[in-house]
Amino acid sequence: MSEKIKISTIVPPLIRPDSGSAEAFVVQVSKHIRNELEKVLPERPDFILLPEVCDVPADETSGFSRQEFFRIRGNRIYDMLAETAAQNNCNIGYSTDFFDPEGKLVNGIRFIGRSGKLLGGYQKNFPTTGEMEEGIKAGTKHQVIKTDCGKLAGVICFDLNFDELRLAYAAQQPDIIMFSSFYHGGLMQQYWAYSCRSFFVGAVSPSLTMPSAIIAPNGRVLAETTNYFNYATAVINLDRVLLHLDFNWPKLTEIKKKYGPAVEIDDTGKLASVLLYSNSDDFTAADLVREYELETLDDYLLRAGAMAKNTDYQYK
Repeated sequence: MSEKIKISTIVPPLIRPDSGSAEAFVVQVSKHIRNELEKVLPERPDFILLPEVCDVPADETSGFSRQEFFRIRGNRIYDMLAETAAQNNCNIGYSTDFFDPEGKLVNGIRFIGRSGKLLGGYQKNFPTTGEMEEGIKAGTKHQVIKTDCGKLAGVICFDLNFDELRLAYAAQQPDIIMFSSFYHGGLMQQYWAYSCRSFFVGAVSPSLTMPSAIIAPNGRVLAETTNYFNYATAVINLDRVLLHLDFNWPKLTEIKKKYGPAVEIDDTGKLASVLLYSNSDDFTAADLVREYELETLDDYLLRAGAMAKNTDYQYK
């Protein structure tokens, strides 16, 4: 059945402190981020994603160190975002550096639910060498987080370069990859979306030079920020299945004839794979797979690989 949700990405510009006081900057940046969120809240999104370390000073000449700011800030900006989530019935992905229970500094995303409660989080598994030299502790866990917006996978900046993380997530079949970053990644964004069969939401600083996009599992860009607007919103449908055209093509024609606009077949070209969506309240994309004996992309690739190696393959 159609599972449509509305996703917003927004990239508040980093700001310089009005004074040399870390305490004053906590108040200043909290108000700044809250005002930025007002750009997307009228859309009534189900989920809002913020970029990597979204609350730090714009430069290092602020009169206080980042670590001093993180200590004085504590959870106050998190608490503001939790209150905003509860007031607006939305989920928020908040990315910043913070101290773990052992007192180690980590770079992480915390996912805040509609009630303002913590749903779960992700700590950057692959910080840059510079981050680690400055004391950032690498995370070791990468479990998807179950939410009312599907299963989420957190990814931060330099992580996008590591196949082992991508493959670990692909095995968990996330619905949405949430990517907060200072690094765009270029073609890697669409590759992660396609490889994980997942939607991909990026929040990338700085917004004026690197667009933040919402990408479908077939690599189609559904919405992105521009040099004029540092936010974007798209409606995505989680009820989907990715199919190769081989052997499925005639069946897809039959499906469209029978169900019309109740189904959507999205072809980007060049891939020979299409996304099949259910827009119906009466059946799911998986129901269509069973009804027409469609072969998913993953099953087709497994079968072809087994044939190439002259082995038998049984679908799971």
